[in-house]
Amino acid sequence: MSRPRALSGFPELTPEQRIVEQQVLDRLREVFELYGFASVETRAVEPLETLAKQGEIDKEVYAVQRVAAEPGSPAELGLHFDLTVPFARYVLEHAHQLPFPFRRYQIQKVWRGERPQEGRYREFTQADVDIVNPGTLPAHFDVELPLVTLAALERLHVDLGLPPALMRVNNRMLAQGFYRGLGIEDTVAVLRQVDKLDKVGPDRVVDLLTADVGVTPAQAQACVRLASISSRDASFVDAVQALGVTDPMLDEGLELLADVVQTAGAYVPGRIVADLKIARGLDYYTGTVYETELVGHERTGSISSGGRYDSLASDGRTTYPGVGLSIGVTRLLVPLLGAGVLRATRSVPTAVVVAVSSEDRRPSATGVAAKLRARGIPTEVAPEAAKFGRQIRYADRRGIPYVWFGAGEADEVKDIRSGDQVAADPATWEPPAEDLHPRVVPGD
Repeated sequence: MSRPRALSGFPELTPEQRIVEQQVLDRLREVFELYGFASVETRAVEPLETLAKQGEIDKEVYAVQRVAAEPGSPAELGLHFDLTVPFARYVLEHAHQLPFPFRRYQIQKVWRGERPQEGRYREFTQADVDIVNPGTLPAHFDVELPLVTLAALERLHVDLGLPPALMRVNNRMLAQGFYRGLGIEDTVAVLRQVDKLDKVGPDRVVDLLTADVGVTPAQAQACVRLASISSRDASFVDAVQALGVTDPMLDEGLELLADVVQTAGAYVPGRIVADLKIARGLDYYTGTVYETELVGHERTGSISSGGRYDSLASDGRTTYPGVGLSIGVTRLLVPLLGAGVLRATRSVPTAVVVAVSSEDRRPSATGVAAKLRARGIPTEVAPEAAKFGRQIRYADRRGIPYVWFGAGEADEVKDIRSGDQVAADPATWEPPAEDLHPRVVPGD
């Protein structure tokens, strides 16, 4: 077999990096479940016609087709590009089995056929939380979603040393009500252009609004002034009202956004800010929208985003409004791992290697390992009956802190970092808590 060709945009982690990722995923699951979210997993493929309906994503979808399909026959299936669209289908398909309001979390791979670049991948892992309900969904869930997401990101910061997160929130009712108050009819088109503000700057957004959307220069300038408002408390309300635009939808959006910022800010102080340039490009968002970045790593872009969608899932009789947030696990981790910001204390889960003095003593070594594993201590038996120095080097290369000697006869365990060697009993010995499992620590 010839040397395999690398595929850009499909990151593969080393065993040490994978340990970091697994600990991140474990903490996300724990926090999601603390808030009462149940786990689901959906299939990897959806009908292409379903995927193509959701915003401007047709060029990002990977089509799936059998190798033995008739030449020239069109593909019918595509890999899902996010977890929201398959979740909407899942709700409709299983509504009779779900307890509502349904609180779901989903950690799964997704695929996008876009040009790979820093922070963007063709295959990556997302962790989503959503709450959906038939008919109506109370506004207080717009507050709960940032609470659970920020709690999860704060857990990663405190437990594993990831950078802290800052969530920026807006409300599309606020923005669209403002645009309506200006006399603009195509408010969704304005949102799409305002969503580019960070990338192209205010002057370019004004040009796009006047040239592509057809608003007047004065209207375009007012839209950009609105987008420039931000605050960590409810003071943004006064700033918006000072612009002199009135509309009932604007008033409702201001009230809803103020509730999110004030309530979430009380529980996660310093981690949430009202930012009125946040628009989110996809069409299905209808209310509160969220984007989150890592403090000090803003260049990575948004590592968590989402919002309220009032009509994403509907069977023609019942509509299931919802609100959801997605954490881009791969987008969050891969740049940090690549920059050496995070690492694991060892590349394997093993805490202790049981040395083998000769092959006829291997059954005894296996017995010692079994006793240690039965007590929850990750253990492996040395791969060969080599000199003890070689077996110690084997453990050292893998970062394994302890080597066990004796295998049932005058048992001793050696901490190969300090050189300390003491008598030990496999029925009672255990390593210090910090050595039992690999830990995530700052990079060197």
